[in-house]
Amino acid sequence: MPMEHVSVYHGAISKAITEMVLGASARDGSYLLRKSESLPDTYCLCVLYKDCVYTYRVFQILGCWSIETIPGVKSRLFRKIDSMIAAFVNPDQGLITPLLYPVKP
Repeated sequence: MPMEHVSVYHGAISKAITEMVLGASARDGSYLLRKSESLPDTYCLCVLYKDCVYTYRVFQILGCWSIETIPGVKSRLFRKIDSMIAAFVNPDQGLITPLLYPVKP
């Protein structure tokens, strides 16, 4: 599935716009995906927690999706971006907070 078909993908928005959009939701666990501003072929999963936006790089390896999580958490590969997102709705998966509230464009 192309990234453009992912319901929480916002395209090439800046970090500042991301912070405004997620801040407006005002709910811990709100999240969106955007294109990375600094790395080609890389995306960012951005998550709101305690008024801060945490950013995790999302990229493809051998046709599968992976995400950089906190140190010490084993990296996993997912065939679909939706499967990756679904894996992080549970606590203690390597993100600051579970993905609870999708923010659509």
